[in-house]
Amino acid sequence: MAFEDLRQDYEGAPFQMADCAPDPVVQFESWMAQAVGAGIEMTNAMTLATVDDDGAPHARIVLLKDADARGFVFFTNYESHKGNELAACNKASLLFWWHAMARQVRIEGMVEKVSSEESDAYFRTRPRESNLAAIASPQSQPIENRKALEALISDVRQASDGEELQRPAHWGGYRVKPTKLEFWQGRPDRSHDRIQYTLADDGWSLSRLCP
Repeated sequence: MAFEDLRQDYEGAPFQMADCAPDPVVQFESWMAQAVGAGIEMTNAMTLATVDDDGAPHARIVLLKDADARGFVFFTNYESHKGNELAACNKASLLFWWHAMARQVRIEGMVEKVSSEESDAYFRTRPRESNLAAIASPQSQPIENRKALEALISDVRQASDGEELQRPAHWGGYRVKPTKLEFWQGRPDRSHDRIQYTLADDGWSLSRLCP
């Protein structure tokens, strides 16, 4: 199946190194704010890529929940496929794609769990039904059918009987501590602008990459 009819050109504005903030997280926050301002839906959706014991890559969409000088935070089941892969190899890659602005941001770095206090605080902000699912679901494990999953959640709902739900030990946050970020701006005729930040002993260095 060919996709010639889906050929895409990009009309993004120039993005120069002189436009970049010295701190890549500040630059990310600027682009994120612009994406939100442009009305792009789910601007915090990002692809998370990890590797398994055989070095095979695996990617899925997760949601960014916080970003600051320490890194980029998401939450999940620690016993899921991605949790097991991160336990074996604490390196990961993130990718944001904002089609309407012809922009993407690639982030590579080391991964660590956030503190229990941070995970607890975020857990308390979630809808109760979401937390029931987080407690009940053995994420990534085979299950007979949808009815069996609903039964697991129903059991937790009945057992809690309206009480405040406590975050289970198998669920919490991860922080990707960046060592490299690339800001990609689509430009006409595939002459895209690509600016890369690389972490060194004396701070962040900037370089332009060929498209």
